[in-house]
Amino acid sequence: MDLENQQRVKDLTEKHGAENVVVILGAAEAEASGLAAETVTAGDPTFAGPLAGVQLGLRVYHAVEPEFKGEVNEEVFDDQIGMMEMVLDVDSIIDEMKSIRSEHGKFND
Repeated sequence: MDLENQQRVKDLTEKHGAENVVVILGAAEAEASGLAAETVTAGDPTFAGPLAGVQLGLRVYHAVEPEFKGEVNEEVFDDQIGMMEMVLDVDSIIDEMKSIRSEHGKFND
């Protein structure tokens, strides 16, 4: 997650409270999704950005996860994400995201 997006997440969390923020990711690979998820839960693992050492514990999901998919209009999902869902390793992404939420999430339902 780039430094600008880290700052946006930090600012939104300070403004609205961590319990009221949900981050939706869309990276094409499980590893990239996991790094971004770790950044918004446990802090920037590179210790380079605004979230270095900041453990927000935010709710974080990938756009192909059932928790997100079930909340979105089916036609909109199919139009915007459906094609990518067919070529991504969805199971690996879901496993990675669940692992990060389980380890670092503070607001898991």
